Amino acid sequence: MKTHLHLGIGNFHRAHQAWYTANAGGDWTVLGVSLRSAAVRDTLKSQDWRYSLAIKDASGVQLEELSVLSGVLVATESPDAVLDAIASADTGVITLTVTEKGYALNSRGELDQSHPDIAHDLGSARPRSAVGYLAHGLARRAAAGAPAITVLSCDNLRDNGRTLHAAVVRFAELSGLMLPLDDIARFPNSMVDRITPATTDALISECEALGGAALAWPVETETFSEWVIEDSFVGEVPDWVSAGARVVENVAPFELRKLRLLNGTHTLMAHLGRWRGHAFVHEAIADPVIRSAVEALMDEAVATLPDAARDGIDDYRAALLTRYANPALQHALAQIAMDSSVKLGVRVVPVLTERAARGQDSPACICALAAWAAQTLADVAAGDAISDPASDAIHGAAGQANRAAQVEALLSLASDQGDLLAFGDQVLAAWPADRGT
Repeated sequence: MKTHLHLGIGNFHRAHQAWYTANAGGDWTVLGVSLRSAAVRDTLKSQDWRYSLAIKDASGVQLEELSVLSGVLVATESPDAVLDAIASADTGVITLTVTEKGYALNSRGELDQSHPDIAHDLGSARPRSAVGYLAHGLARRAAAGAPAITVLSCDNLRDNGRTLHAAVVRFAELSGLMLPLDDIARFPNSMVDRITPATTDALISECEALGGAALAWPVETETFSEWVIEDSFVGEVPDWVSAGARVVENVAPFELRKLRLLNGTHTLMAHLGRWRGHAFVHEAIADPVIRSAVEALMDEAVATLPDAARDGIDDYRAALLTRYANPALQHALAQIAMDSSVKLGVRVVPVLTERAARGQDSPACICALAAWAAQTLADVAAGDAISDPASDAIHGAAGQANRAAQVEALLSLASDQGDLLAFGDQVLAAWPADRGT
């Protein structure tokens, strides 16, 4: 058996990369790694690593039972087991879905040496971060003489493979690791897309009612799925192309289109939708005010895309709106809103700043920032938990003396790819006026 090792074994991975490997044929199995929690391991182990995948659209539900997993390692319990898995000659490919914040990058997209996990890992052989595990594990792999391996980032970062490669290189330099990285691994760029809501008790009951096995922690997703991978592999990988993946010379047009249209409008809906009293994506997109804002943001984003990313753009936009309206998926806006101080800097801020450099106004981008600021301050005022790596700073911003000062402090957190403070007056002027529909 050949091992596909995956760091970050959440719902998206089980609906996407694991699904592709399960449908790729051959004798590949997936060994998952949870960097923090044992919950997924404990649940899936009790059912021989099987899980149900409910694939939904307006016409109904297709229920699949997947048995591609061979196990799950919990990094906090067994760090050496994770490092050994990275180093093992039986491991043929490594993928990651650890979210944007999981890469511990600074505002320039470089490894953040001050990040608590990175600071810890630079002084320890027992890592906490994905970058630390990869650097130490690949160094162990090189020392063992194992074959070179493909490492695939599957997170919503622009130039994600190159970004991860640079972070691992910098970590190795800072920690003094002897890591001949270019001899032992390649880091192709990739773009992934499949809407995957969080699991609910209602989904568990639904799967059982549909005749599925009584398997805990099922995953629901849409029929649409996309995986575009740069043709820069080393060693053998599963035949993902036979399962529907595309291998191309340049991922950038696909990546940029998805980040700025799908991910950007998702973040807009997450905050404006909750501000207007909605809980789910399909409810938000049915609201004429929100749909208008979404389409306006798409207009602004498309104007920043290179020609290669505009091929078939009208069909792509129409498909996004159809996917958003899928009534079968309960895609919670609160789930999408997580980590927005990081996500905005990748999804919306580049559109705003690029257009500003051309002398173009971007009212839809400003609307997205205003909705984020308004709803975030409302969450703090209500005492709701803020799921964001900048949670402490967000609470500090909320404590400023007036709205202008609050907005200035919040914008400084999202200034990943441009100085947002110059847009403070516009954000204040675009403040959403209505709570509820």
